[in-house]
Parts: sequence; structure tokens; C-alpha cells
Amino acid sequence: MSEFTSTIYSPDRLVGNNAHLLVGQKVTILTGQVLSRGALLGKITASGKHILSLSAAGDGSQTADLILAEDVDATAADVVTLAYSRGDFDESAVTYGTGHTADSVRETLRGKGIVLVPSVSA
Repeated sequence: MSEFTSTIYSPDRLVGNNAHLLVGQKVTILTGQVLSRGALLGKITASGKHILSLSAAGDGSQTADLILAEDVDATAADVVTLAYSRGDFDESAVTYGTGHTADSVRETLRGKGIVLVPSVSA
């Protein structure tokens, strides 16, 4: 007999609109981080691994690169996961590292195919 598990889907506001345009890719999250879906990732040039992008970093990760697609616990080891490389995202649902805001990363992300859209209340 087959077993399965079920979870309740709770939509969030991360995907702004045009969900059919989302593009994801596998990334490696560097050990020592616990990140939530929607975290703004930067890529460390030397290793190619991703971390939360901080504007004052000097290892390449200061440049906004991708948006994390799912919660990740990389406390004990690197974790391979999914991040969005294209799509429209609610700017208020993105987690920005120290020194970053929607306005400070908007153009960099747009050049990569990621569009930050303002929140619209219902």
C-alpha cells in the first residue's frame, strides 16, 4: 500500500502577477544560513554559492541575483534548492539583506528578468 503526505497550501504574496512567466533554477545555499522563501540572494563569485545579499559585502554577493523559492535551513551543510531567476514579485514580500531596499536593487534585478512590483491592497 502506498503512503502519501499532505500539506495545506497557504498562498503568500511573493509572486506579484504573471505566475506563468516564473523561471527557476537550482542553487546552492552556503552553510550557516536559515533563509525564508522570498529572500534576495547574492552569488559569491569564488564559490558560486548563494547567500542573503548584503549591500556591504565584498565577495560578489552584494549584487542582487535571485529570489529564493522556498524556505531553506542550511545550518549544518550546504543545501541545493530552487530560486527564481525570472518573474514578477511583490516588493513587500521580498526579504532584503542589510543595506538593500526594493529601490536599490530594482534596476539590477530588472536586467536579470526579475521585476519588483508595488503591493496592491484588495
